[in-house]
Amino acid sequence: MGSGEMVKRGDGKEGKKAVALKYDAEKDSAPTVSAKGSGAIAEKIIELAREKGIPLREDPDLVSSLMHLDYHQEIPPALYQVVAEILAFAYRMNQEYETGP
Repeated sequence: MGSGEMVKRGDGKEGKKAVALKYDAEKDSAPTVSAKGSGAIAEKIIELAREKGIPLREDPDLVSSLMHLDYHQEIPPALYQVVAEILAFAYRMNQEYETGP
């Protein structure tokens, strides 16, 4: 699939949270956590993603699971399917952006 980045956000009652994932099919065996945070840090992650045109996807349950991972840690196999679907979404969004509607 090439490389991809995706930011997941969750706006639960504990406040805003965000996790950024990065995946390069040529180098990585699975997506890794490239940034994560809550509150002001989550806002900054989301702001930077928007500035760079990185797709955002809201999924509070997935964000909660990903927040337990360390930076640069690969996602666990139990999350492969849901993250693959989200990365496919990001890939399609990037393709549409590059080629136009």
